[in-house]
Amino acid sequence: MIEKIHSTRQSFTRLRKDEQMRHRDIAHHLGISEGELIAAHVGIESMPSAIGTIQAIRLRSEWPEIISSVESLGEVMGLTRNNACVHEKIGIYQNVSKDGPVGILIGEIELRIFYRSWVHGFAVCEMGKEGMHRSLQFFDNTGMAIHKIQLKPQSFINKYEELVIQFKNHDQSPEIQVGELDKLAAELPDQDIDISRWHQAWRAMKDTHDFFVLLRKFKLTRTQGLRLAEPEFAQELPVTCIKDLLELAVSTGTSIMVFVGNAGMIQIHSGPINKVVSMGTWINVMDSRFNLHLRADNIVKVWVVRKPTLDGIVTSVELFDSEGEAIVMFFGERKPGVPELEKWRSLVQDLVTKSRNVGA
Repeated sequence: MIEKIHSTRQSFTRLRKDEQMRHRDIAHHLGISEGELIAAHVGIESMPSAIGTIQAIRLRSEWPEIISSVESLGEVMGLTRNNACVHEKIGIYQNVSKDGPVGILIGEIELRIFYRSWVHGFAVCEMGKEGMHRSLQFFDNTGMAIHKIQLKPQSFINKYEELVIQFKNHDQSPEIQVGELDKLAAELPDQDIDISRWHQAWRAMKDTHDFFVLLRKFKLTRTQGLRLAEPEFAQELPVTCIKDLLELAVSTGTSIMVFVGNAGMIQIHSGPINKVVSMGTWINVMDSRFNLHLRADNIVKVWVVRKPTLDGIVTSVELFDSEGEAIVMFFGERKPGVPELEKWRSLVQDLVTKSRNVGA
C-alpha cells in the first residue's frame, strides 16, 4: 500500500507540473477515482512548496456543520460538476438551512445539498504557479467529486485554517475505500405505462417539484417521461441549439437560472449572462462571477419542457447524456409566486421556431 501511495504522489506531481493535467484527468489516467487521488496525499506533514505538490487533511463527516462554517471564509468559489458540465460560482455561503437530509443555501451561492451521498471530505492545499491554492473537497462513496469550495484571493485564510483544525478527522490514513457506481434503473416498456393517466397527472401539476414525485409514481425515467408527454408539454430539439440558447440569453439580456447537479448536489446560477465562448468541444459562459463549462459532444438529447404550476406554465430547456442522466437545466429566472419571465418564454419559442425552420 505504501508503495502505491508513493507512486500516486509522484505521478500526480509529474502530470500536474509537466502536463498541467486536471485532478479528474490525472485520476482517470492512473485508473483510480479522484477521491482516491486526493486521499493519497493525506498524512503529508509539510505544506506544499514546489509546483505540483499537494497536502490533504481528512475531515470529519459533519457535513452540515462544515457547510455552515464556510460563511466565515468570506467570498469563495463553489464548484459542482458531472461528467459533462462544470458550474462555478463566486459568492458567500449564506442563509444555510437544512430540511431533513437536504441542505439549502439561498443567495448568490445557491445550493441543494443531498448529504446522504457525502462520504469523504478533505481540506486540500496545492502549490501552483500563482501560489497556494486552498480548497475543501467532498466525494461520494465511489470517489466521485460532489462539490468543491475554492478559496479566492479575497477569502479569509485564517478562518479556513480554523475550520480545518475544528473539523480535522483523527483518521489521517492516505487511502479511502470506494464502492461501485449504482446501476441506472432500466426503463419499463412503454406499453406497461398508463400513458393516459400520465398525461392527466402532468396537466394536474401545481408545482415544478411535483414532476419528480410523478416520475417515481409512474416508474418512469425522466427522458421516458418526456418522450411520452403530450407535444404541447415536451418537444425535442437538436443538440446543436444550446449555443444559440445561451447567445440569445446574452443578446436579449434575459435573466436565466442554470441548474447543474450530481447525486450529492445541485448548484444554481440566477441572473443574466454576458459572455459565451466556444473552445473545441466545450461551450463556455465566462462571466466574472459565474462560469459554465459544457461538453457539447456529450449532449445526446435536448428537450423543451413545460410544466403547469399555480403561477402558470414554467418552461425549461433540459440536456441529457447517453445514459439519460441530466447534464444541465435552464429556466428563466423566477421566484415562487411569480409568473415566468415573458422574455424567457419568447426566447425559448424563438429557439423552437429556428430549430423547426432548420429541419424543414
